[in-house]
Parts: sequence; C-alpha cells; structure tokens
Amino acid sequence: MINRLCLLAAALAVTGCAHNSTDSALEVGSNQVQLRQIQSRAFDTTDKTKTLRTVISTLQDLGFVIDKADLELGSITATKLDGYALRMSVTVRPRNAKQLLVRANAQYQEAAVTDPAPYQAFFSSLSKSMFLTAQNVD
Repeated sequence: MINRLCLLAAALAVTGCAHNSTDSALEVGSNQVQLRQIQSRAFDTTDKTKTLRTVISTLQDLGFVIDKADLELGSITATKLDGYALRMSVTVRPRNAKQLLVRANAQYQEAAVTDPAPYQAFFSSLSKSMFLTAQNVD
C-alpha cells in the first residue's frame, strides 16, 4: 500500500513538472519578426524558375552542396561541410504581382542561425547573381 502511494506521488510530481512545449513553440515574439526580416529579400522579378536557378548557382558558388531542389514548391535545401555542418533552406514565392520573395533559413549543427552576417553574405551574392542573370551574363 505504501509502495503504491509513493509510486502515485512520484507520478504526480513528475507530471506536475512537465512543460507544455506547444505553448512556447507557437509564440511569435519580436525576435522572430526581426529574424524573418533578416532572412528575407524581395526581388523585382516574376520569373520563379530563373530565380530558383540563380539561388542554386549562388549556393554552389558559396561552397554548398544541393541536397534537394523542388522547382514547383520553390524550395532548395543545401549543406556546406567545410569543418562544420551548415544547412541552408531557401524558399522562393510571389510577394506581389511584380516581385518574388526569397527567404533563407540557416542552421548550424541543429540550432537556427540568428546572426545576420551569413544571411547578408548570401543575399549580397544572390543580388549580384540576380543582376548578372537579368543582364544575361553567365
């Protein structure tokens, strides 16, 4: 009887300490909004296929290996293995009738990259590539 009471008390104690991660997982704070702004750029084009091909070329120029590319969904996943594991996922979608929105999401090991520097480097290279592509320069 005492063993059952102790077991019941232990079960209640462990259950009471459990944290509901869905509450915190769905919170949208100012940090997520700022990160989304860092991760996103709009480009004045409506050619999704050409933009996706330019994103692939840019990632390869930066030393990434393309893991998956789905032109229909507008998503590309690439990994850079240069002494570390950096994974980049890029999506391309229409922003409005005249622009496409490119959003990059980087992960180092299993943690999201929140430092703006890698995103700035990627978008700087992508902007140059987009300009050259628009001018038909290979």
